[in-house]
Amino acid sequence: MLRRLTPTKNARSQQAKIRAGATFAFTSRMKLDWLLRSACGYAELGMDRESIAELNAIPKTQQDLPEVLLLRLHHLMQRKSWTRALTLSRRLCRVAPESGAGYLHAGFCLNQLGKTAEARQTLLKGPLALRSEPIFYYNMGCYEALLGNTQRARKNLQISFQMDASFRDVAKSDPDLKAVHSLL
Repeated sequence: MLRRLTPTKNARSQQAKIRAGATFAFTSRMKLDWLLRSACGYAELGMDRESIAELNAIPKTQQDLPEVLLLRLHHLMQRKSWTRALTLSRRLCRVAPESGAGYLHAGFCLNQLGKTAEARQTLLKGPLALRSEPIFYYNMGCYEALLGNTQRARKNLQISFQMDASFRDVAKSDPDLKAVHSLL
């Protein structure tokens, strides 16, 4: 008995659909990468309007990707649009809960909106991996200082400085740390 070695018409049709889907996914990813690179390039050059136009050209189905949200967040924070940036930061927390970026930015926005206690709580809700970043301890130090917890502020700042000494120079001129400048 001979077996058929060539695919049937139905199988060929199915294979063509699979290839077409793979090609679409590949070209869709290429378009996304191109638009994101362009948007980042414009943002680095300070060409915010052009960067946002590139972000707006990204298909709606890809608008909630963490890299897209982060760049949009960058623009909102540059303009000090704290309420809108907070909303986007919270969306980033939902979309990429394993990433600390959403929690860091949400905390910063809350602090800028005068909600420092909530900023502290938001940062503490972030993933454990965030605690390996000096910015976590620096921001916690700022929030603790603003809340009047100078010893906790000092402890967090010391950890931050041990992880990255450059934070000590930043701390010297940070108005959020006015209450603990003498302890630095």
